[in-house]
Amino acid sequence: MILCIKSTMPGTYIPTDYFPVLVVFVMAALIGLGALVAGLLVRPRRPYAQKLFPYESGNPPIGEPRYKFSVKFYIIAMLFVVFDVEAVFLYPWAVAYDQLGILGFIEMMMFIFILLVGYVYVWKKGAFNWE
Repeated sequence: MILCIKSTMPGTYIPTDYFPVLVVFVMAALIGLGALVAGLLVRPRRPYAQKLFPYESGNPPIGEPRYKFSVKFYIIAMLFVVFDVEAVFLYPWAVAYDQLGILGFIEMMMFIFILLVGYVYVWKKGAFNWE
């Protein structure tokens, strides 16, 4: 059995193993830039007043665009994500419960307790009251 040891003297090591990664990065950049340039050259350029008019979901804008709006939808979406992540962590834990032992049980109870504190907090703040 022969051991092959590379000489790693300062200034002599060239990482040739990363060349394929560099090629992939260059190709991805070229394809992305090529798609942008092709779109710029091929697309039609016929701007007119109706086309440049802003709209929201097909409805013409009414009133001033700068006004305060409720963030209830955002809060509900964030709460959904938080409790969805909880479910994502609970399923594998339930499957591997026998192998985890008491330490896995304690860690999951701490995780659920932290989520429960957050749930009570948003409940007290009134985030679940839809107005």
